[in-house]
Amino acid sequence: MERIFISPAKYVQGKNAIETIGGHLEGVGEKAIVIADKTVWDIAGHKVTAELKKSSISAEEAVFNGEASQEEMKRIAGIAEKAGASIVIGVGGGKTLDTAKAVSDEINGYTVIVPTAASTDAPTSGLSVVYSEQGAFENYRFYHKNPDLVLVDTKIVAEAPPRFLASGIADAMATWIEARSVIANGGKTMAGGIPTIAGEAIAEKCEAVLFKYGRLAYESVKAKAVTPALEAVVEANTLLSGLGFESGGLAAAHAIHNGFTALEGEIHHLTHGEKVAFGTLVQLALEKRSLEEIERYIAFYISLGLPVTLEDIKLKDASKEDIMKVAEAATIEEETIHAAFDVTADDVADAIIAADQYAKAFKEKHA
Repeated sequence: MERIFISPAKYVQGKNAIETIGGHLEGVGEKAIVIADKTVWDIAGHKVTAELKKSSISAEEAVFNGEASQEEMKRIAGIAEKAGASIVIGVGGGKTLDTAKAVSDEINGYTVIVPTAASTDAPTSGLSVVYSEQGAFENYRFYHKNPDLVLVDTKIVAEAPPRFLASGIADAMATWIEARSVIANGGKTMAGGIPTIAGEAIAEKCEAVLFKYGRLAYESVKAKAVTPALEAVVEANTLLSGLGFESGGLAAAHAIHNGFTALEGEIHHLTHGEKVAFGTLVQLALEKRSLEEIERYIAFYISLGLPVTLEDIKLKDASKEDIMKVAEAATIEEETIHAAFDVTADDVADAIIAADQYAKAFKEKHA
């Protein structure tokens, strides 16, 4: 089987980086569509369009309605086509960015991703996670290329709620946990082949950076300060995690996250990373990991205010049938869990219950 490594064409990160966007797009095109939700327009969307105008690039503004659904992707693609845009710029969080990638794919555009928080590893990837209009996971949509430009303004990231950075850390913490299991099993990655040495090294380095600087970065965002620790974690959350998951492999943690979309209720008010945090503990419960290792992750997540029990993810009263629904959704034929594990839905349900108990026991011990 082939080894495959994929990545965005260009990654730019730094304080006030948005002010350089026009220069990075020089000669690329004259018309752009900028996609952001209502909140993000005031945070960064208007700044992007203002900088584009300085570089003589006209911008059509499109308001993202909140769900990365096929319907929303097609709706905004229609706006882009009508505007004659050749550059598609997504500004905001994971679902906005995934929608922008789809729009760019529809019009064969130049893809620019501008995350306003380091909350997921979606920005660098050549895929989108597609949901129904009601928020249930449907499928992954793959593209023939990764984004052309990923631009991260760490001043904007520092001003975002600390919860978003913690969520990004949780999402990125799954990178090495999942990649190492895929590598051990000889599984395929989202890039379409087996992991490369580069993908493995990046995924492992991602976790090392997070353990070293994660708490410092979290406190930096509380103070709205751009620090070296924050710069390191933003790169880990965005670039290292993005490259690591796509070319290193996804396994159980993200499959469990997707499984949670089978349920209704308050869990859907949690972020992607918060659900992935619990999913990583479930994956560790599926593996022969020591108590010391599992508790290291639990302690780290708790220090960042992340959920570690079923109660934390609003499933305190979940029935056995509810847990089995999650497990069944997490083990459907096309799910990523099969890249690293030969398990049944029953195995996964037991691991969910076990992970919850491990975390409850840890909390009781350290109360």
